[in-house]
Amino acid sequence: MRAPYRSYLYSYPHKTAYRDLQPPVSLRELWEQDQTDYHFLYMHIPFCGARCGFCNLFTLPDRRVDVHEQYVDALQRQAEQWAPWFRNRTFSRFAIGGGTPTLLEAKQLNRLFDIAEHTMGLDPMKASISVETSPETVTTDRMGVLKERLVDRVSMGIQSFVEEEASAIYRPQKPRLAEEALDTLMSYSFPLVNLDLIYGLPGQTAETWLYSLEKAISYGPGEIFIYPLYTRENTILKPEQIRNSGSDIRLELYHIARQLLEEAGYKQFSMRRFAKETSFAHKSILPFSCQEEGMAGLGCGARSYTREVHYASKYGVSAAATRSIIEEYVAADRHDSANYGFLLNTAEQKRRFILKALLHQEGLELSAYRDRFGSDAMDEHLDLEELLSIDLAVLESGILRLTTKGMAYSDAIGDEFISGDVRELMNSYVVR
Repeated sequence: MRAPYRSYLYSYPHKTAYRDLQPPVSLRELWEQDQTDYHFLYMHIPFCGARCGFCNLFTLPDRRVDVHEQYVDALQRQAEQWAPWFRNRTFSRFAIGGGTPTLLEAKQLNRLFDIAEHTMGLDPMKASISVETSPETVTTDRMGVLKERLVDRVSMGIQSFVEEEASAIYRPQKPRLAEEALDTLMSYSFPLVNLDLIYGLPGQTAETWLYSLEKAISYGPGEIFIYPLYTRENTILKPEQIRNSGSDIRLELYHIARQLLEEAGYKQFSMRRFAKETSFAHKSILPFSCQEEGMAGLGCGARSYTREVHYASKYGVSAAATRSIIEEYVAADRHDSANYGFLLNTAEQKRRFILKALLHQEGLELSAYRDRFGSDAMDEHLDLEELLSIDLAVLESGILRLTTKGMAYSDAIGDEFISGDVRELMNSYVVR
């Protein structure tokens, strides 16, 4: 196995494999044919205070209240058109991401929950609800909305508690602001708080990485995500800036974090996610498997997944492209067809099923694969046997799981499993 850090593959196929769908897919027909038991409702808010140097997400630095209001109006129109297709369906997950959803004023933030409940039919007592925030937007009125609307998980991107490291990734964040925001956030006693940290930052050392980790742990969050720094040609921070900054110590920093977090009582669930046991006894949350589809994404930049079709609005990174796509979304009268996405044949469905299972602690249950596809995963994917032969995975009681070493190489393993057709599309994609 080559270098462990290639690219972050949190979904499959990657969004850069999406293309124009000809002919467009009728969403009413698509969702009427969907057989998923429980669904995931997602809303994308593509606005943030500033674009960080490592970010290539679909987001635009824009604080204007009127722009936010017009966007939520458009999201509501979209939801009203989609609602009939989900009338007899159940949502077991609801997430609001971005961007920074809490950049919206409390009134508009509250509207998002009204749309989820009153238009889409979300029952907040049966669904896990997650919202992303940032240090600068943790205010009493916004957190009050999240608490009142029964949010279970609040995720905050800290990235680093060292000012010089935050500055190196063009993140205008003072450590004092982050610490004050955390004090405020923790005072609301949300069932689960997640903190994001990044390792491999310019100028970062083992000592400064430990400082950020220990600072995060001191607040007692139930969950901590650690992300290796990736840069791309279309981000503010360029790959050559990382290469020229010295040796790549990301793997060393990863192992430092894994050991420290486990000693602090966190269990590893993936290369990135470390969590403590969290009780959600205040709700009767319905099940949802990450291997299933049934994800309905509202908002510009949101992706939606059914078993055979993944779709979204077009993707952009530059401010001009992102602004143009958002303006087109806000002006649109109809949101009832998928014009841009990826059609998954059986072979791609199999790869997605394997990746969504294997890269998490739960592992790939071979009988589940057989029940889903009527074939044997080990026979069809010789790469799985190779993982066993080089001690990156073990097979126990019919479940293929990554070893500790394999977990560290998750991004490389995910990259190896990309099909030739998908890789060709990704390589030929031109980012706007």
